[in-house]
Amino acid sequence: MNTAFENKTLWRLAEDKKPRTAMWQFAESTKQYHHAAPDDYAALHDWSIKSPNEFYSNLWDFLNIIGDKGELAYVKNDDIKIVQFYPDARLNYAENLLRNPDDRPAIIAYRDDGDRRLITRKELYDEVSRMVQALQAEGIKEGDRVAAIVCNDIEAIVGYLATTSIGAIWSSCSPDFGPKAASDRLGQIEPSILFAVSHYAYSGKQFDVTPTIKAVADACNLKRIVLINQQNLEELKQLPYVSMADWLKPFQANKIVFNRLPYTAPLAILFSSGTTGQPKCIIHSAMGLLIQHKKELMLHCDLKPEERFFYFTTCGWMMWNWLVSGLALEATLICYDGNPFYPKQDILLDLIDEENISVFGTSAKYIDACHNFKLAPKSTHSLKSSRLLLSTGSPLIPSNFDYIYEHWKADLQLASISGGTDICACFLGGNPLLPVYKGELQCSFLGMDIDVLDERGNTILQTPGELVCRNAHLSMPLGFWGDENGSRYHEAYFSRFPGLWAHGDYVEKRKTGGFVINGRSDTTLNPGGVRIGTAEIYRQVESIPEVEESIAVGQDINGDQRVILFVILSKGQTLDEALITKIKSQIRQGATPRHVPALIIAVDAIPRTRSGKISEIAVRDTIHGRKLKNVDALANPEALDCYVDMQELKI
Repeated sequence: MNTAFENKTLWRLAEDKKPRTAMWQFAESTKQYHHAAPDDYAALHDWSIKSPNEFYSNLWDFLNIIGDKGELAYVKNDDIKIVQFYPDARLNYAENLLRNPDDRPAIIAYRDDGDRRLITRKELYDEVSRMVQALQAEGIKEGDRVAAIVCNDIEAIVGYLATTSIGAIWSSCSPDFGPKAASDRLGQIEPSILFAVSHYAYSGKQFDVTPTIKAVADACNLKRIVLINQQNLEELKQLPYVSMADWLKPFQANKIVFNRLPYTAPLAILFSSGTTGQPKCIIHSAMGLLIQHKKELMLHCDLKPEERFFYFTTCGWMMWNWLVSGLALEATLICYDGNPFYPKQDILLDLIDEENISVFGTSAKYIDACHNFKLAPKSTHSLKSSRLLLSTGSPLIPSNFDYIYEHWKADLQLASISGGTDICACFLGGNPLLPVYKGELQCSFLGMDIDVLDERGNTILQTPGELVCRNAHLSMPLGFWGDENGSRYHEAYFSRFPGLWAHGDYVEKRKTGGFVINGRSDTTLNPGGVRIGTAEIYRQVESIPEVEESIAVGQDINGDQRVILFVILSKGQTLDEALITKIKSQIRQGATPRHVPALIIAVDAIPRTRSGKISEIAVRDTIHGRKLKNVDALANPEALDCYVDMQELKI
């Protein structure tokens, strides 16, 4: 295990700024309960775990939640799936996001073709009001499903908020989902209404979405298809479609009557990536996500009213839901739809300066690409407004921590965060009161009792193991759609370690209190019985300039497993013996001899899921000749062709 980066401090918040943070102020306001200094995060976190009724009651008040809290905030149960949060409370998600409708900007939406649109908080409220009336005119009521195939744009957010104002359930895909991928997801939940774009632009090219719309219509009994950007489409003439402009035309803005509902009321259905079978339909609570997201954004990100908040995401990724919740803090959302490197490589960096973005969120892959492109915004951009850089989607390798502080900005909190679609929130991430250490996520979040276990369920420190959450948390799903007896839900998270949430991440807790993510545990390598996270290999390989990208999988052989490393080489490079020796030496020295692959093979492509993650499972199953359970979960399934029947892998 490489520990060369351990304890290297890259950033600390100035002492005089700490009392201005919401985390400090929350600790001060609850001092009578935890009796600790406001910058003693360990004590605050310990109280949030051990005294959940006090913690969640005070959290509701501090976050200024609009709704009826009730008497109790937490009802204990030995089965964490049955724990109750705010059993008598009532609230509406949209009511909290549409608070204080005025002339301040709510959303600024960009497309990669240069289009920019702005909508104020008052205009957003009014548009949601009109759409609420249109949905109700279609007969949409509490519990109905509203589906969407939409771009990350203003209309998507209006649709989301109008749906939840009524108490209906939202579920969205991005338009790059193919017909089968979209119908596999949306067809399971039987939506009544479908919002859709008929086409979308990406990198200067137009893409037709009508085959996907037809596939979803065939899989569902839709009352209405509302097209956001097109009228009179011959391809859809047999379907009940209408343009959004015509659909909304009869309705004038007026006061919204928000439907306040209990904790058990769903807000949205999100979908697993589907790499191991048909996508799971994960039902998330409106109350749970509102309070969880607001806790994460206000306390852990220190997001403040009127700050500009950006996250590069699509409407098919949970980070879109997370971004939208920023409206509850009265922040201004900056949305971007399209290629993050088009029409030029630093287009998103331009946005930081042009829109005065304070909190900039992206993927580890984006940061890695910027590094590979040798972008140095410290020399080309001001970045004066930026104070927090968020990264998620995959582990952020230590060298990219150095890259950010050397080539972006020295006085910048870099917060690698980790959670997932399963909870539509975070387990681990940033904290303005704590230092940033190279390669580490700063802490486990308030209310989350995170532990790392070995195979036998024993707690381990400074050794990679399984990430578990020992307690109930606000954003645990209400269940899976169609899983009437809860068996699939139980099997997914609670069967591995009874009574604990097992998330499927392979992590290490450091003595600093931070964490290092080593990849997914379901793709953990196991040569000679030694468990290895693939991210430990990637950290080393990505420091080699001759290699553009890599993917590591285990090949079963003679009752054991050998590690196979597939590499995409940089332009003009050849995988000769000298380069193979260099790669193996780097892995051996930076990690351990156990991490050194048995074979290194050059390939032309690496498969990715639609959220941009490399799909180790797809490669592993392909090299073993297994039938993939859901090829449609992949953005580029053709990439698997080069892994079929490889001569190099013949035993």
